[in-house]
Amino acid sequence: MRIRVWDAFVRLLHWTLAGAVATAWISGHWAPTDFDAVHHTAGYVALAAVALRVVWGVIGPRHARLASFVRRPAEVLSYARALREGREPRYIGHNPLGGWAAVMLWASAAAVAATGWLYTTDWLWGYAWLEALHLALGWLVAALVAGHLAGVVMTSWRHRENLVAAMISGRKRAPEGRDVD
Repeated sequence: MRIRVWDAFVRLLHWTLAGAVATAWISGHWAPTDFDAVHHTAGYVALAAVALRVVWGVIGPRHARLASFVRRPAEVLSYARALREGREPRYIGHNPLGGWAAVMLWASAAAVAATGWLYTTDWLWGYAWLEALHLALGWLVAALVAGHLAGVVMTSWRHRENLVAAMISGRKRAPEGRDVD
């Protein structure tokens, strides 16, 4: 039996952020300078997606709420130990590491968007430190995305569940045994 876990708004914001980050990355690194407007727009879309997701994390349904997946450090360490030992429970929503990875990704995406916007203002135009910070944050986002994708692949394999399909359909296998709902 499959149950609804991710609501349509969570899924829309997830894929919007993924597309915006990919577009910003490509237009910022490999596109000619006439793609600056695309790069800027992608950054604003990413920032809006993060802002909406945080709001939805407060007022949205159960599995969308930050309170359901932002765990205390002791719980995260316990989960990491269980993962290392190959005995981690399956979570219906985000697991403790995945929850904090999402928060870190959102914060980093918001920071890279904010520094990009600040760099376009008259106040901070041309400051090398801000450009370097924007670039470093962009690389941090890329590293977090790589970690997120690796976590999705590993968790999908370990729990025999296609998490990409779940983020498209919103449905996952119902809890069983020692699964954490």
